[in-house]
Amino acid sequence: MRIAVCDDDEQSFVLKNRDGIARIVFARLEYAEVINKKVSFYLTDGVVREVTAALADFEEKLLARPEFLKVHRSYIVNLNCVQSVGGGNIVTVGGRSVPVARKRWSQVQEACMHFLLHKKELQTETPEDAGVRSEGPWRILLVDDEEAERERWADVLRSRGCEVRLAADGEEALEKAAQGPCDCVLLDVMLHGEDTFLLCGQLGSLAQAPVIFLSCLTGTEEQMKGFAAGGVDYITKDTPAGLFWAKVQTRIRLALSGAVRLRYGPLVLELSGRKVFLDEKELDLTPAEFDLLQRLSSQAGQICTPEALFESVCGGRPWDGGQTVQMHMSRLRRKLEQAGNRHHFIETVWGKGYRFVTPDG
Repeated sequence: MRIAVCDDDEQSFVLKNRDGIARIVFARLEYAEVINKKVSFYLTDGVVREVTAALADFEEKLLARPEFLKVHRSYIVNLNCVQSVGGGNIVTVGGRSVPVARKRWSQVQEACMHFLLHKKELQTETPEDAGVRSEGPWRILLVDDEEAERERWADVLRSRGCEVRLAADGEEALEKAAQGPCDCVLLDVMLHGEDTFLLCGQLGSLAQAPVIFLSCLTGTEEQMKGFAAGGVDYITKDTPAGLFWAKVQTRIRLALSGAVRLRYGPLVLELSGRKVFLDEKELDLTPAEFDLLQRLSSQAGQICTPEALFESVCGGRPWDGGQTVQMHMSRLRRKLEQAGNRHHFIETVWGKGYRFVTPDG
């Protein structure tokens, strides 16, 4: 069942349903949607929380805040999360498209413009604040020696409102990194004539930003080298644009927020170093196993389908019927059980998928 309970500090509210309890922070809510008597809350970190209810049950709570606007009978949007308005839709900072009712179009355009102008008037920046931000548009340094690849990923980033600096080799990359602060470095693994793993450390130190490797190589060994060199993620070039953007944005936000450790009782995920500890003992997980565990734990209590988990681990590769997910999941569960057989974090929901269960249930 549902019910929204307002939090004491009015910065969040709590959802209660059959799967448990989840806190929804207003600042992290992109929009709310109702379909078939189910309200879904889309969050900026990619997580979706659902509850059986009517949108009207939450309207008073959301619309009492100036940043929320009802744009359709089935949608309420956070104006702080609007990236663009056009073509009958609103595109959020997470790349999601929200339809705007035809009768509300002029009202929505005017409201978005008024909100953004008013927000700009209230913003002030002191010298010590320059270059320090908690939200986009993100400044990204993209390093790739293939022009077509540079332009391809740059187009994806610019369409999401990012400021992109381009570099074709290590020397140019270091020059661009020295030009000013950036929020993330995207580094191709196979730069011609370069030791990119060494370059990773240099760029990370100079830019003071997380480094994400881009590569057409999908092997575990190359990914392990990337993480060992200090990369915070490894994105293969067959990854769909939407998933690519979600990963980049998540890594930037984690780096800026300092939220690099997640604890679930005796289980700890260290996101910056991609390490996992159970009962204070480090587990030897492969990149795919870490990605599975992170995806499941980020949606604790919710069922993750094999298809969704496959996309997280394998990017844009063709669906194989679930064999890859089943193989990695089997190995992950075995390692968890061997490290601490008193704890059971992952359960199979037959016919639907997998669910992460916190120690307190």
